[in-house]
Amino acid sequence: MRAVTWQGKRKVSVEDVPDPTIQEPTDAVIEITSSGLCGSDLHLYEALGPFLHPGDVLGHEPMGRVVEKGSAVSNLEIGDRVVVPFQISCGQCFMCDRGLQTQCEVTQVREHGNGAALFGYTDLYGGVPGAQAEYLRVPHADYGPIKVPDGPPDDRFLYLSDVAPTAWQAIEYAEVKADETLAILGLGPIGEMAARIAILRGIRVIGIDLVPERLARSASLGVETIDLQSQDVVGQVLEATSGRGADAVIDAVGMEAHGSPVAETGQKAVGMLPDVLARPLMLNAGIDRLGAFNLAIAIARRGATVSLSGVYVGAVDPIDLKTIFDKQLSLRMGQANVKNWADEILPLAENDQDPLGLEGFATHHVSLEEAPKAYQMWQEKADGAIKMVFTP
Repeated sequence: MRAVTWQGKRKVSVEDVPDPTIQEPTDAVIEITSSGLCGSDLHLYEALGPFLHPGDVLGHEPMGRVVEKGSAVSNLEIGDRVVVPFQISCGQCFMCDRGLQTQCEVTQVREHGNGAALFGYTDLYGGVPGAQAEYLRVPHADYGPIKVPDGPPDDRFLYLSDVAPTAWQAIEYAEVKADETLAILGLGPIGEMAARIAILRGIRVIGIDLVPERLARSASLGVETIDLQSQDVVGQVLEATSGRGADAVIDAVGMEAHGSPVAETGQKAVGMLPDVLARPLMLNAGIDRLGAFNLAIAIARRGATVSLSGVYVGAVDPIDLKTIFDKQLSLRMGQANVKNWADEILPLAENDQDPLGLEGFATHHVSLEEAPKAYQMWQEKADGAIKMVFTP
């Protein structure tokens, strides 16, 4: 089959790789019909190369149809249309029972002290072949895949794999109510989806970004936008909130934020080292670019909640605990527990009115063969790229 493979920093290629097969009774194989290109994939493209190998298949936002299944998969039939969560979880362990599928005790990557295995996301999360491919082996298919109806286009359901539940969890963790003010840092796919969900709930949204196309698209949805490159962003948020700050803040940016030159230099330096040296440094002395996190702390009102959905991996990040403690802020964070939120999101995707605008969410649909160009475009934020979807 054809698949998008990692070949080195800022280098992906589409190659012939072996077709996936059933390896366990709980496996299924799906033929991919759509697969998203996620902001997290750029961390692999840019910063996390020491935990990848040339030829690793990328991608973790798949949907398609079941073409094979193991003997223990009784919940699916050949031909079923499914969307697959980005994490792999069993549905039966202590953590899954508590709605913490990203901490699944069966698929935890204990070698690195990490949570549940993820599709297409480095040795740190199990080294499982990814979904930017023609076919995908799905472990624990007796639990993970979400069946969706025939009829509506893929885009109505594809985002259940990652984008929609990640945004949904970010808002749930923020504990923001109707008529309160939510500030969102980063108006990429997660930030914009969070804004759509918040507006649907009657929440006022202030969105902060530096990409003109993102600011314009979010403004068209009813978001009050602030250009990160304008003067005194903190002052603008305070002025818009009676001097208090936002009732809740979502940081949808994470580890590669702009405005963190020292950390950026450190990340690039480590990335240039041989893997045998870079791996322990990233695991034990890694540092994130904290521009977005620090801004979130600054614009949150006292007693607010800051919800982190952007990925952070630093082990020695210099966090301003003095301010967090003094402002009595609450922090909530983590990878989205997709299955925990799917039952609430699926009716919105099935609704003929498409209240979240899912059908028009992607800015680009490209063939799998165009992946190298798509990754470069996404990394450079060129051609108005906000969300890209591969169609094998």
